[in-house]
Amino acid sequence: MKHSPLLSSLLLALCFSTAGAVQAETVLKLGYTATNDSHYGVAANVFGEELAKRTNGRYKVQQFPSSALGGEREMIEAVQLGTQDMVITSTGPVGNFIPATRIFDIPFLFRDYAHARKVLDGQIGQEVLKKFPAKGFVGVVWLENGFRHMTNSRHPINVPADVKGLKIRTMENKVHMEAFKTMGALPTPMAMNELFTALQQGTVDGQENPVPVILSNKLYTVQDNVSLTGHVYSPALLLMSSDAWNKLSEADRKAFLEAGKLAAVANRKRVNEDEDKGIAVIKGAGVKVVEKVDIKPFREAVKPAYTVYAKEFGADAIKKIQDVQ
Repeated sequence: MKHSPLLSSLLLALCFSTAGAVQAETVLKLGYTATNDSHYGVAANVFGEELAKRTNGRYKVQQFPSSALGGEREMIEAVQLGTQDMVITSTGPVGNFIPATRIFDIPFLFRDYAHARKVLDGQIGQEVLKKFPAKGFVGVVWLENGFRHMTNSRHPINVPADVKGLKIRTMENKVHMEAFKTMGALPTPMAMNELFTALQQGTVDGQENPVPVILSNKLYTVQDNVSLTGHVYSPALLLMSSDAWNKLSEADRKAFLEAGKLAAVANRKRVNEDEDKGIAVIKGAGVKVVEKVDIKPFREAVKPAYTVYAKEFGADAIKKIQDVQ
């Protein structure tokens, strides 16, 4: 069938337009260790939706939850190499790549959620993010895990002496390990995707994590005791490969950052909700929960570790964080 010159031109333009639209969509691989219905999943969902909205669908986020792409350290390495675009990760293993982030893992550094969020969103947190590009990453936004609590299958933890001799899984983070050593525990660094089985089989006696992580990974189903020690605030990050970031236009970078901020709002809201409702879920599973923990003895027990931290990070830097109001 013969088309008029005008119709032929229109059809040709439509073909080029359609081909351009298809070519313009970029799929980004985003991995994380938690489930899709977790506080990480909420952040990933909001980030993907808002990014697509702000770029007219040119960027699509493909999610790989539940450690589908490996543990946190493996995914961080993949992002650094550029074989994975993005990762949502706790700061636990990030300190192996960006040592400055380890300061936020110091026990009892933050008073409460408001204090921690103000530090990370403010000048101190943003200065730390500036150190990432030199190592092959861009820190899109600070996210959150929450305050960490202790669990184990031996006995309730009421005082620091109860921690002594327990084989506790920690993150691959020397700041955390130093604190548990100081309390007389046997810290055992282990990737998150290995933890459930290790607890189930008794390879370790216990672990420490925020309530949202204990819930989303169902760790309470293989532990008998939970103590709400809140000994460490656990930040998280949305990291992006520098290779992927450097390909973005200024307008697209702005879209990524805006989507990241909204993801952080949703993530923190979910952490608050999990904190409020999670203890009832854990108790309902028959786990003993020590809710009223006297924190003063724990603060005293980890004081010797502060000498180590002061040498590494500087006493002034620690005090600067503590003084934020």
